[in-house]
Amino acid sequence: MASENKDSLPDALSPEELAFLKTETGIQDTAELETHIVAIQKTACEGRNLPDPLLLDVGCCFGNDLRRIVHDGFPAKNAIASDLRRDFWDLGHKLFRSTSESFPVTFLAGDAFDANFLALQSPASEAPDSTTPDLGSLKSLNDLHGRLSAIHSASLFHLFSEPDQLQLARKLAGLLAPHPGSIIFGCHGAQPTKGHVLGSRGRHMFCHSPESWREMWDAEVFASGSVEVRAVLKNAGKILNPTTDFHMMFWSVKRL
Repeated sequence: MASENKDSLPDALSPEELAFLKTETGIQDTAELETHIVAIQKTACEGRNLPDPLLLDVGCCFGNDLRRIVHDGFPAKNAIASDLRRDFWDLGHKLFRSTSESFPVTFLAGDAFDANFLALQSPASEAPDSTTPDLGSLKSLNDLHGRLSAIHSASLFHLFSEPDQLQLARKLAGLLAPHPGSIIFGCHGAQPTKGHVLGSRGRHMFCHSPESWREMWDAEVFASGSVEVRAVLKNAGKILNPTTDFHMMFWSVKRL
């Protein structure tokens, strides 16, 4: 539309859409209709009054994935990275030859299973009353309950037992903002049928299936029907042991 887009109203809409808008609004003059629509659009955008989106990369390690997200356009100043130790993040700066000035993402060292760092809280039903804290002053993830628009997790969940995976999912859900479209997404090891597989160093690890993963999020973590869960398996071959194919599951959980 003229003030928001290079295309004029007739160019942006099909003849059927333009005719529909004229019929429903009663405005037959195209220029007048365009002015009317742009005014409503501006009011709607102002009325949303949503805070700037915040993204957390949990279990970030060197920050490879988060760097790609920022490279693709997400503001670094609105991103938070977290892992057990700061050593990982510092090595990431060395690997990518960056500094806290050239890549100004907030990093928090801590254990997501430690309540002092991330306490368990039910998914938010309303936006927090208080203003968003300054990211540079954060000491833990607890100040971010109900504030995150997106949470990313890569190769993290499969490190834990089935009960601990549920616990971690519930903790991350408490951080997610209540508005539709807020999302938790990522990837980790999984199997076509949930159960334990032999991993590296002779250890067994628990793997969800896409079906059990969807059931966990859409019944045990969030109220049934309040989220859209997508999960796709990709066979990575026998990379952990010579007898069992290992699969990666790419998934997302979006609030409706």
